[in-house]
Amino acid sequence: MLLLYWIFSYFVGNFLTAWWVGKWKNTDLRTERSGNLGARNAGAVLGKAAFGLTFVGDALKGILVLYVGYVLDFSTLTIATGAFFVIIGHLYPLWLKGKGGKGIATFIGVSLALNPFLFGMLAVVFLLLLSVIRSATLSMILAFSAYGILCLVIPEYQDLAPLSLIIIIILIKHRHDVVDSWHERWWNKSNLN
Repeated sequence: MLLLYWIFSYFVGNFLTAWWVGKWKNTDLRTERSGNLGARNAGAVLGKAAFGLTFVGDALKGILVLYVGYVLDFSTLTIATGAFFVIIGHLYPLWLKGKGGKGIATFIGVSLALNPFLFGMLAVVFLLLLSVIRSATLSMILAFSAYGILCLVIPEYQDLAPLSLIIIIILIKHRHDVVDSWHERWWNKSNLN
């Protein structure tokens, strides 16, 4: 039963909202700007409404997987593993040859539904970092890293450990964004001096 739940989670993750929003707007987002099938690229190419639809759709598929896990009365660890697989399905969809989104909206959906308090801490850390370093990408990376570490070191959150692993994979998917943001920030500071 657990294996079926995790397979189900992966295939729910394969529902790429951005692909459907793009199809509705007669646009293949895989060929536009970053080529990423996520909310950020959908918004950059098709506007705020496309961003909103994609973000909500990707977050809701994560929440759906958790809901099914709760209905089936699975353990928190099993449900967190389902969350891992729904995000893996988003990142590496079988039907699109592994070229999906970057997982942020789906992660936000599952982390909010799994533990609202811990998600609130993530949001506070993100906002504090954003006010200091003024880079959404770097703030997100650091806040996600803090979230992953808390899941590993605080005993009451250790059933959420699969999210620590998926954070590592998400960060790898964002490695070019991180380098670009860091370079842009360093370059701007260098030019000011």
